[in-house]
Amino acid sequence: MVKLAPAVGLLLFFAALPSELPAQDAAPFPPPRLEPPIITPGRTSADPPSDAVVLFDGKSLARWHGTDGSPAKWQIRDGYMEVASGTGDILTADSFGDCQLHIEWATPPIPKGEGQERGNSGVFLMGRYEIQVLDSYDNKTYFHGQAGAVYKQYAPLVNASRPPGEWQSYDIVFRAPKFDEQGKVTERARVTVLHNGVLIQNNVEIYGNTYHDRPALYTAHPPREPLRLQDHGNPVRYRNVWIRRL
Repeated sequence: MVKLAPAVGLLLFFAALPSELPAQDAAPFPPPRLEPPIITPGRTSADPPSDAVVLFDGKSLARWHGTDGSPAKWQIRDGYMEVASGTGDILTADSFGDCQLHIEWATPPIPKGEGQERGNSGVFLMGRYEIQVLDSYDNKTYFHGQAGAVYKQYAPLVNASRPPGEWQSYDIVFRAPKFDEQGKVTERARVTVLHNGVLIQNNVEIYGNTYHDRPALYTAHPPREPLRLQDHGNPVRYRNVWIRRL
């Protein structure tokens, strides 16, 4: 058997290719039929656009209630709401699925405790999938439990925490899970999170309810569920909360 030099082999390979390749389709996708709707953006990226639902405007908890359906008992002062320890989590009166959420929060200015005891709260998408709120400024804890973690599933890509007492922001893009008729998950939830403008979760796939004491597990639920904020016993503050249905 005669062996060809590598260069000769390549020449023979390319010579065997068709002399003319099929022309590339210049329009592989049909043009959209619907014009994108016009909305008015906020004055800044933190301000709600015209199609957002403002969940907290600094004045009223009318859009929130307790887990038992009673009026929310958190404190309102100086344009923010603050966790009233022992009164329980609060939920939105409205339900949401796929969404864009903006929420600002601050942990107590004088830190107390260490690890999970310091400035602990949480943003629960659909009441089930937690983005951790914690004072993670010079405060060590398990990596998938610090600020910006998908709790017990994903650590944030970076720690973008500001010092205690300073206002911080989450901008969250969430895609709800889908279930078949038997209640089996067919598409897991996904989430992207920016913490203080820094990408910390990049379209990660959520593996189920974010339990603290057991493995993640999906349980079938409606396509829209309330947003929940956690009372973990710390006086965490929230302000400027708005959401867009996607």
